[in-house]
Amino acid sequence: MAHVITRPCCNDASCVEVCPVNCIHPTPDEPEFLTAEMLYIDPETCIDCGACIDECPVSAILPDDQLELKDEPYLQINADYYKDHDVDGGFVSPPKQPKLPADKTLDVAIVGAGPAAFYAAGELAKRGQIRVHMFDRLPTPYGLVRAGVAPDHAKTKGVEGTFASTERKANFTYHLNVDVGTHITHDELSSRYGAILYAVGAPHDRRLNIPGEELAGSFAATEFVAWYNGHPAYTDHTFDLSGERAVVIGNGNVALDVARILLEDDDVLGTTDIADHALAALRESSIREVVVLGRRGIEHAAFTNSEFLSLGDLDGIDVVIEPEELALSEAAQSALDDDTLDSTVATKIRLAREFSERPRTEGNKRIVFRFLASPLEMEGDGAVQRVHCMRNEYAPSGAASPTSETFEVDASVVVRSVGYRGQPIPGLPFDRDRNVVPNTDARVTDGPDGPVLPGLYVAGWIRRGPTGGIGRNRLCGEQAAAAIIADFAGDALAEPELSADDVADLVTSRGAERVGLDGWKRIDAEERAAGKATGRRRVKLVTVDELVATARRTEPDEAVG
Repeated sequence: MAHVITRPCCNDASCVEVCPVNCIHPTPDEPEFLTAEMLYIDPETCIDCGACIDECPVSAILPDDQLELKDEPYLQINADYYKDHDVDGGFVSPPKQPKLPADKTLDVAIVGAGPAAFYAAGELAKRGQIRVHMFDRLPTPYGLVRAGVAPDHAKTKGVEGTFASTERKANFTYHLNVDVGTHITHDELSSRYGAILYAVGAPHDRRLNIPGEELAGSFAATEFVAWYNGHPAYTDHTFDLSGERAVVIGNGNVALDVARILLEDDDVLGTTDIADHALAALRESSIREVVVLGRRGIEHAAFTNSEFLSLGDLDGIDVVIEPEELALSEAAQSALDDDTLDSTVATKIRLAREFSERPRTEGNKRIVFRFLASPLEMEGDGAVQRVHCMRNEYAPSGAASPTSETFEVDASVVVRSVGYRGQPIPGLPFDRDRNVVPNTDARVTDGPDGPVLPGLYVAGWIRRGPTGGIGRNRLCGEQAAAAIIADFAGDALAEPELSADDVADLVTSRGAERVGLDGWKRIDAEERAAGKATGRRRVKLVTVDELVATARRTEPDEAVG
């Protein structure tokens, strides 16, 4: 018997740290970890100790004799990874930690409360000499784990347990519902904290820049995802779902999330923490088919194999891929024939071919994949009615090149899911070519090739661009924490001019209705209690007013913290 990693894998690598025989790869110190879709257990090396099962925050690891039918393909997916990857076995020696100055303390401000921020905070808060203050403009923490992970991926949200263990530490303080730049400035943070870590993500969507993009019915996946996840800034958005077909442009995991949520059974969504307003709208939706357009072919599809495979488990939904959609580049076809193609890509092609051969059920809803297709224009009388597209083909160089062939897709909804982009942060340099804060090893620099600006750090998408999920952000956050700790140990951080003890009073004087840990606990308890009463994980509060009111609520015998 061996253990198997399945679809919920979040790449946070907790399992890697406890494996006594190093059979889980890629590890955070391997270059491939940065782009890995998931982690994999080598069935030949695994000794079935079970340590990884207890450590996995999203319950993604199972003994191979306890797999449900839908998870059995992961036996092959895990084994396939080791066709062209080595496992050296043995224990992993932990890195030597720098010695901190015994007579000093360090206050660190972390701006942002998503995964990268929390993994950094977790490392910093392990040191009693370091106090962590976390700021976020929302009254709730956890960033895209709360507002980005699809509601039907409840196991992935299990990483919240890791974050909760950090927020309970005595040297950790929340400043939620506080907008850095409005309620407190960057300069005011600099005068009170020895180090500032910005982990603010990449909140804006990329545009297609094609005619008709501004028509009603055309919108960004960022809006739709935030809306159905109950982000307070998107609660009042409305989406006309009265047509029968939607087009999603892009083929990453977010595109698959959007397609799935548009079509998934109401009864399934009704057991999740999807926002109530979204659930009500989706119950009235007439969408029966979602067409997913990708500019390049299946070999370059950005979605992960696990998310792709899981589409086949949706009741009442056919995954439709015509065989002609699965053209490969010459190089990929040759490598596939020679059995030298990267195993992850080869698995993706195999899964797509299997989908193309599946029987279809009359009356089912449909997710239709169109590869090697680029949108040219959206047309409609005040609202989207169709999308004009161009067929692409692989050139000998391997690039996807346009052809003269065009086609149309009738649709009343078009969702662009072509990536995210960061925005400038007041007080910090910004690389407008890459839409990131320039940095070297998480340390902010004065321009792409400029010197390091002491005491300033970045983590997550604002550091490296919008790539990678929870696992990549864990590595990124921990790297930023390591940089801060090393600089503190090396006496590279200036002493702040003022104490951070007045921050709560300062932001309150500027109009912030600050939410601390006690307030967040009340919100969390309220949502979970409402969810328990209805058989759901939680029922989210979705406006700032009701979130703050709940955070402020006290029982007669309760003191406000």
